[in-house]
Amino acid sequence: MVVIGYHLSHEQFLPSRLLRIVKQAEVDGFDAAMCSDHFAPWSRSQGQSGYAWSWLGAALATTHLPMGLVTAPGQRYHPAIVAQAAGTLAEMFPGRFWAALGSGEAVNEHITGDDWPPKHEREARLHEAVTAMRRLLAGETVDHSGSVRLHEARLWTLPEEPPPFIAAAVGPATAEWAAEWADGLITVGVDPSALGEVLSAYRSAGGRGRAVVQVHVCLAETMDDGIRIAADQWSQATVPPPRLWDIETPEEFDRVADRSDHAALQGAVLIDDDDRSMSERLLAITAQGFDEIYLHHVGTDQEAFVERAGRELLPRMRSTA
Repeated sequence: MVVIGYHLSHEQFLPSRLLRIVKQAEVDGFDAAMCSDHFAPWSRSQGQSGYAWSWLGAALATTHLPMGLVTAPGQRYHPAIVAQAAGTLAEMFPGRFWAALGSGEAVNEHITGDDWPPKHEREARLHEAVTAMRRLLAGETVDHSGSVRLHEARLWTLPEEPPPFIAAAVGPATAEWAAEWADGLITVGVDPSALGEVLSAYRSAGGRGRAVVQVHVCLAETMDDGIRIAADQWSQATVPPPRLWDIETPEEFDRVADRSDHAALQGAVLIDDDDRSMSERLLAITAQGFDEIYLHHVGTDQEAFVERAGRELLPRMRSTA
């Protein structure tokens, strides 16, 4: 059975509210949870950005759900600190924590004042960071000089088992590259064929472990309502990669995003007004070979969506599957 999880967006909501929502998600039938790890929101209309690692400790302690996040070691975070944070959560909550690692976005990473490298340099830096983090979690003392630097770094508190580090990849090329080092793959989108291509690239290159997909959704009363909600809360979806990764501020995203581009919004957010149709579209995605699917409702009515999903959407998905 496919794991159906809920995604908690720190860009959109206060961490105290997200804590209440994740508890509700467990009660209403979600199997797992994950969250974003941002320093800034994408847009001023979202308007939040709590610290994900603090929130994860509280969320893991007050639910029984397995939980993870997407994070980017190398610039904003030194890899030794990410390894320490991940190891601490894995020690406290054995078998329940995972981290997806990506090369990052300038909206979060520019705050260090360092240059924002091109993608191939960011990927090389990520590979160095992952290698160092695995060595630290294996109990080694690590010295390294490269895109990241470590001097006699050692973790004194270690989990019995290190947490899995899965790769965050949007396109097939990144997925293929990540197959060398990752314990699994997470991707994001709404097009089953395109998502299948990403997963196929990972598996064909020898990629092992869990296959995870995050889907931005908006289950509204009408399609017009859904498009309006997506335009208000998820307008950065109209900015295509690689530009999406290179913009530094929410204000710039607000200037370049096109809220009237309904095709782009529907190409990034699964918008529907019917539970049965939404269920079928989500199952078409998991049928590509994904083991876990995480739903992110982009609207502000989080509690109402979670309750509706527990009552209608999740039972439909499970009975159909």
